[in-house]
Amino acid sequence: MARIKSLKRYKHEEMIFSYVSILPIFVLAFVFLVIPVISVFFLSFSNWDMVKNTGSFIGIKNFIYLFQNEKFRKSLVNTAYFAGLKIPLDLVISLAVAIMLDKKIKFRRFFRAAYFLPVIIPMVAASIIWLWLYNPTVGPLNQVLKFFHFRPIEWLYDPQLSMLCIIIFTLWKGLGYDIVIFLAGLQSIPASYIDAARVDGASPRTIFFRITLPLMSPIIYFVVLIGFIKSFNVFTQISVMTPKGGALYSTGVMVFYIYEQAFKNYRMGRAAAASVILFFIIIIITVIQKQIGKKTVYHN
Repeated sequence: MARIKSLKRYKHEEMIFSYVSILPIFVLAFVFLVIPVISVFFLSFSNWDMVKNTGSFIGIKNFIYLFQNEKFRKSLVNTAYFAGLKIPLDLVISLAVAIMLDKKIKFRRFFRAAYFLPVIIPMVAASIIWLWLYNPTVGPLNQVLKFFHFRPIEWLYDPQLSMLCIIIFTLWKGLGYDIVIFLAGLQSIPASYIDAARVDGASPRTIFFRITLPLMSPIIYFVVLIGFIKSFNVFTQISVMTPKGGALYSTGVMVFYIYEQAFKNYRMGRAAAASVILFFIIIIITVIQKQIGKKTVYHN
């Protein structure tokens, strides 16, 4: 009996120690995550001026203004265009490169390091390098075009090409991260599955679509989900390479619009309202992807 009481006391003390240990994390999360999120929701219903530090409750006027504002609607379209083009390209290219690097080829370690190298380069530094590459007068890309007697292109200054240029840069910058994830997934597939399929006479195409892809579906789901979240939060490369949102606001995405409203126009209420809209868009996409994932993701 005494032993049971001692064991219960030990478990009780262990639980208290566990709660005390994680208390600082909960405090930090509450101060730096929960309170700011709640504050943003309250700010979205006010006209708080950051310069004058004054504001009042105005209801849903900020939301009405946003949906009537052409630049905000343009930012929604630009964000959707960025995500809709970047994510499929990223998925296909990174998976193809991962499959290539999973095979026994010469200089495999070098190629793996080379593909991952852009990931560790700071975003601002990489953006400045590509800003120079895209320069219409002295940039290497146009110098190559001139060498072959092609007409120079106004890369980032062309409203029809500027977003595509940003997407290409973003693909180059983050490709190595997805390649590493796909490589880990490919190497986790039991070799016995592939060997058994080959013994049964399955072609490489059949092995890929009937074995590799189904077993890789959790990894693909994760990459697509993270890709959506990152695409709807893209900002740094756009602010560096196209500081005003590009020609005709062609690269102005939602986060860039929020930044403009908050720190250029000093309209924190409108910026908070746009943040709330972005928050719910990401939540809705995540829920939809989760429902799709239940039907398409194979769990081994």
